[in-house]
Amino acid sequence: MSITIKTVSCRRELKTFIGVPFALYRDSPYWVPPLISDDLATFNPKKNPAYETAQTRLFVAYRDGVPVGRIAAILNHAANKKYQTKNLRFGWFDTINELEVARSLFVAVEAWARELGMETLTGPHGFCDFDPQGMLTQGYDQLPTIATYYNYPYYVELTERCGFEKEVDYVEFLTPAPTETGIPSKLTRIAERVRQRSKLRVVNFENKRQLLRRAPELFRLVDETFEEIYGSVPLSKDQMRYYIKKYISFVNYRTVKIAVNERDEMVGFMLAMPSLSRGFQKARGRLLPLGWWHILKSLHSYDILDFYLAGIRAQYRGKGVDLLMQLQMIEVALDLGFSAAESNPELESNKKVQAQWKHFNPVLHKRRRIFRKQVA
Repeated sequence: MSITIKTVSCRRELKTFIGVPFALYRDSPYWVPPLISDDLATFNPKKNPAYETAQTRLFVAYRDGVPVGRIAAILNHAANKKYQTKNLRFGWFDTINELEVARSLFVAVEAWARELGMETLTGPHGFCDFDPQGMLTQGYDQLPTIATYYNYPYYVELTERCGFEKEVDYVEFLTPAPTETGIPSKLTRIAERVRQRSKLRVVNFENKRQLLRRAPELFRLVDETFEEIYGSVPLSKDQMRYYIKKYISFVNYRTVKIAVNERDEMVGFMLAMPSLSRGFQKARGRLLPLGWWHILKSLHSYDILDFYLAGIRAQYRGKGVDLLMQLQMIEVALDLGFSAAESNPELESNKKVQAQWKHFNPVLHKRRRIFRKQVA
């Protein structure tokens, strides 16, 4: 039976696009559904300020009127300007296990890429680093965080058979909390020397109001410190406000650490929060009637601590700022009773970040890939 590819052109079709993985992963114990309202906002140019510098086309694959796959194509002008490329991104890729469906979706994206004069196609990406990115290539029996994709193993084979090759890989680690051994005394001694020598200190927020006051400064530092990371895209002020509003309600102020200098200027940050994956699974994509309750319950279920973002201003790197924040975060994790920490994706080449946790026996348990294809 032939496959029909349709371009999303109205809200009803957007809901169909968003609903594809809900049907595909209905019986999967590992898939974490996003909030439908969030996805609707993500692809709404009136709500998502990323559209100030980006365009999208969303495609849905149908067989006999039934949706069997989807893909988003993103023309990110800001990214192409930064990297001096002619690249089209793809993301939100889902398909049944049939090459014909995957190939038809990629052909639709490639056709738009050529129409635009693009030379390459890479993905899975989002608009920026705050969107999910990377196709899972290892860890199919692990629960993802709410900031990442889950996909079946056959996605990789289908993507490669459609002509894509590895661009970069991300790795993710699960690190047990040192509940029995505690923090190594060697690290606490080093941290004390850093404090005395550098006049740096770590801010411990006492409530969410204090965190909100410094949130704009934190996001500006995110933008600055991520500037050199693969695929990062500069954030506009509107985007910063958008993501602050979107994510700050989920953040536990105790699991956000910032380092400041003697002038109280932020020079580093580390942001983590309790895993919401189980809560999102129980919410099934909706806040009502009881989705909000399941998510709220997860915020106060101190089992896995998800690390989302960390960065240090260039001139303060290599001076122990990361160690100061890390030890403060571990103390909070031990106090709250977390059993382990999840790293979220890190570039496999980023050995400095991975080395920060070597004293706590991290286990590499997931790997993700960005693919690339020449289309010109």
